[in-house]
Amino acid sequence: MIQVSHLTKMYGHRTAIEDLNFEIQKGEVVGFLGPNGAGKTTTMKILTGFMPATSGKATLSGFDVFEKPIEVKRRVGYLPETPPVYHEMSVQDYLEYAARLHQVAKKSVKKAVNDALEKTALGDVRSRLIGNLSKGYKQRVGLAQALVHNPEILVLDEPTIGLDPKQIIEIRQLVKGLAGEHTVILSSHILPEVTATCQRIIVINKGRIVAEDTLERLTTRLKKGLIYSMVVKNPSREGIDAIKGISGVSGVSAAGPKLVVELSPGGSDVRDRVVETAVHKGMGVLEFSAERVSLEEVFLQLTTEENHTETRRMS
Repeated sequence: MIQVSHLTKMYGHRTAIEDLNFEIQKGEVVGFLGPNGAGKTTTMKILTGFMPATSGKATLSGFDVFEKPIEVKRRVGYLPETPPVYHEMSVQDYLEYAARLHQVAKKSVKKAVNDALEKTALGDVRSRLIGNLSKGYKQRVGLAQALVHNPEILVLDEPTIGLDPKQIIEIRQLVKGLAGEHTVILSSHILPEVTATCQRIIVINKGRIVAEDTLERLTTRLKKGLIYSMVVKNPSREGIDAIKGISGVSGVSAAGPKLVVELSPGGSDVRDRVVETAVHKGMGVLEFSAERVSLEEVFLQLTTEENHTETRRMS
């Protein structure tokens, strides 16, 4: 659905993005994650035809952004960081205007507007002036204009920036509800945003992609293995030594009733043997669960200068 190959953008002698390569499949919600100034907005603008690249290729729904920009724009809904709304217009008038700009057939405009209002829960304010709405509602109107022509692809640039916690939750729920029906690429530097809404993550730092995977796989690779926490009633040296002896277990540490069991990469299939061994040795397993590295830790490792070289090799 989205294919990016060797995409580069230069501003004079400054490189904004360099040699970006990634693909997004139909129906995916993918997070484009990176610190401020990493090149996220530049990439979004190129993908939506608002800005030319210096070199490289971007294809959306089978159309080259640079060779067939109108065809791409017919199939893409774009919400820039600042919603492109007219404060002096009512919500409904604005969405009708946006539908006509997107060349929605005249007989279909009313239905298209009603569908967008329903998806973004704006029906109660359809007659109000946009300038009189809260920031959260203005963001919804911006999302509605991106949806009004029912695009195959949605490009959302920092869709919850500046919103209060309640508004953020509402926008996140809206975006999650679009999965499957639309392909979504969502740029953000807000870590919980990506965790809450995205199925896969592309991490960009200083204009280059430093990792691309699901959060779970990134976490596993950064930990160099799988780590599990096991709480037992009767910890014993004999039981710990027996678990250590299982092929695929790379380490076991104990702190009172809690054991931390580290498995080698690909060793998750021995989890049942770990539990069975603990039970057999009379330790009494009360709890067994995966220990997660937070997205904050993943993000810091991927975007910190001293880890940059290692991470590039990893990805």
